[in-house]
Amino acid sequence: MQQTGSRKVALVTGGGTGIGRAVSLALAALSIDVAVNYSRSQQEALDTVAAIEKLGGKALTVQANVAKDAEVRTMVQTVVEQFGQLDYVVNCAGTTVYVDMPDLEGLKPEYWDEIMDVNVKGLFSVCRAAAPHLKQTHGSIVNITSVAGITGMGSSIAYAASKAAAISVTKSLARVLAPEVRVNSVAPGIVLTRWVEGREAHVKKLGEHTPLGRCCNAEDVADVAVPLLVNATMMTGQTVVVDGGAFL
Repeated sequence: MQQTGSRKVALVTGGGTGIGRAVSLALAALSIDVAVNYSRSQQEALDTVAAIEKLGGKALTVQANVAKDAEVRTMVQTVVEQFGQLDYVVNCAGTTVYVDMPDLEGLKPEYWDEIMDVNVKGLFSVCRAAAPHLKQTHGSIVNITSVAGITGMGSSIAYAASKAAAISVTKSLARVLAPEVRVNSVAPGIVLTRWVEGREAHVKKLGEHTPLGRCCNAEDVADVAVPLLVNATMMTGQTVVVDGGAFL
């Protein structure tokens, strides 16, 4: 991974846990200042900042529910005021509700609203608020989507639909923010994070049947997301699948 030439600034939504934490730490290892966003997981965000500072990096926490546009705009402004600029955004904030795919009646309207508000509208709101600053720095965005958005399978139909929409939004933003800003997405398969707590044995068994013989962890996703964000200067509008070959 190429070291950046000058100190840059990244905002990572959902940066205190799971993939967001792994991305935040990987960015800090490149001497990039990191704003760690959280909605409810304040302690985890503080722990991530402490881990970054232990590495000698600079970081801060910033609270915002990405589903609320006013909070998103305040968050972005806070980051720019604190760090002086914004170069990178990684949208890791997400939510789901587990409803068996055949259980159509179980997928309540409020589940649709919550999932779409965070995974699609929230992602868009962050990108929109950050866009003027990223244009100034010729920055880039990586949206963490999901292979569910490609296969139509996942924790629920609403979740899969939201991730398909997030991939579509990524493509649209790549067009409208070019040439100053690149926008790509990373679509993980099942990742061993707190989202699968209580089902780890089942998930690991699924991973054993992939070509690479294991499930993804958060660091596997960060290993793709960070170079795509920082180095892949001729990639935009693309979705990179990270699933061990599960859905070849």
